Amino acid sequence: MIPLLRRTARPIVLLLAGYLALLSGPGAASATAPTYALIQGSGSSWAANAVNQWVAEVDAKDLKVVYTANGAAQGRKDYANKSTDFGVTDSPYRGKDPSTGAVDSSLGRSFAYLPVVAGGTAFPYNIQVGGKPVRNLRLSGETLAKIFTNKITNWNDAAVTADNNGKALPSIPIIPVVRADGAGVTNQFSTWMTSQYASLWRDCNGGKSAPTDYFPLNCGEARGQQRAQTGSDGVMNFLKSKGSVGAIAMEEYSYPLAADYPVAKLLNKAGYYTLPTQYNVAVALTKAEINDNPSDPNYLTQKLDRVYVNPDKRTYVLSSYVYAIIPTAASDSRMTTAKRQALVDFLKHSICVGQSAIGPIGYSPLPVNLVQASFTQVNKLKLADPKVQFDSSIIKNVKDCHNPTFVPGKPSENYLAKIAPMPADCDRPGQGPCAEGVGSYNLNPGDKGGTGTKGSGTPTTGAGTGTPGSGTAAPSIDTDGDGVPDAAAPAGAPAADGGTGTATTSDDISVVATTLDPDARSGPPKVLAALVLGLFGGVLIVPPVVAQAVARRKRTR
Repeated sequence: MIPLLRRTARPIVLLLAGYLALLSGPGAASATAPTYALIQGSGSSWAANAVNQWVAEVDAKDLKVVYTANGAAQGRKDYANKSTDFGVTDSPYRGKDPSTGAVDSSLGRSFAYLPVVAGGTAFPYNIQVGGKPVRNLRLSGETLAKIFTNKITNWNDAAVTADNNGKALPSIPIIPVVRADGAGVTNQFSTWMTSQYASLWRDCNGGKSAPTDYFPLNCGEARGQQRAQTGSDGVMNFLKSKGSVGAIAMEEYSYPLAADYPVAKLLNKAGYYTLPTQYNVAVALTKAEINDNPSDPNYLTQKLDRVYVNPDKRTYVLSSYVYAIIPTAASDSRMTTAKRQALVDFLKHSICVGQSAIGPIGYSPLPVNLVQASFTQVNKLKLADPKVQFDSSIIKNVKDCHNPTFVPGKPSENYLAKIAPMPADCDRPGQGPCAEGVGSYNLNPGDKGGTGTKGSGTPTTGAGTGTPGSGTAAPSIDTDGDGVPDAAAPAGAPAADGGTGTATTSDDISVVATTLDPDARSGPPKVLAALVLGLFGGVLIVPPVVAQAVARRKRTR
């Protein structure tokens, strides 16, 4: 009897011990822990606050990434020269810059683009009246275009006064602040100018109407006031310095938001002045036209003409995406399996889990169709090197990403655009201007308490849908921009437009942990583990007890 018990227990013990080792292993869902090598990237300072946040988040998982925010143009050059493992850019390679003639190509290095973050190009300013800062400036597109092409040179100009409903500013010279380096923000601005104010841009750009990363210095007639600074930090440092009263700059919204600096509200096609919050950007980009041809080298790049004229009242006109550039060739001399693995896992984090926290810092999370397409692009790193670990199920399970633009079970909706609050009446021409902070709303979906983040310098209000700063009321849903909340929103735009679908009025979202986060795959439920441990203990304890009982019984006979 005893030998039989021992023979039976041994394989069971070994089997259970192996299963427990599997349960307790890191991730439990992956066979072995990935091997990483340091990866380096450079490029867009427009996207740098988001990228650096992701870099800090993955550092806790021993994934080391170095990112240098040296401007989109330099980032593309660094990638082409194989000085980096990836780049981040606001515009694709164009062969050569149409304005400067500078070479702008990958120099034969393989590449693929994938969207990583969306946001709005903002216009922070330093205007003071009686020693106090103005924080509710409004500008139409034409006024803004004329300011940066030196057609309007003083803040008491009649056009500025008209934008602000007859409320004139003092006679203060305007100081336009632009980038001295090749910058994505310049490309975003010049792309908008080319589309909407082509003649003004040609006059500024030496007769050339094409977009550029390099702002033409001292364009127009008033050549003395314009200032050029290197990098986003350089722009903001100048804006905040003594002697910069009257300055207005172009910058990604994240920078003035972090500095608690006011930005101009811009007039949209529907006739409302809006801020570049995550909500207004999400609404605007539902009209973005995305290159959906996988065989095109410019696959997933954007065309924004319809964004600029989006008729929704909540639209922020200068909204756009930013892209990562990744190496796709198996023969890439800079890449190794460990580097590709690090890049795969960094990008997986960035376009899924990493999207959940970028709204409050001034960006807008990607819609589901771009997240899905980006995972397809990331998979090209696996195709180049089969040794790279890549969970192909994540492409199918993208709906479970921790992303505020979509909720579990409804991946086709752009929830962020659905719940975007309507602008206040005081943001219309002939009304207002609104008191500082009114109309700004940058909370995450589902936030119910606290004062929220700051939009134009004061706690958010929910654009009249709740008490100031409380965030307690779900914003009204108005998908057609007519000012009347929809009872049941119609089906939205196609997926290629970052489209929206059926509306939901719930402001309490149950977010499922992403399948991409190793911490979210820590193993089977605790109940199962407890059962296994109990069985394991039973196998160890029961056989000796039974054996002793049998032995005692034999002795008593």
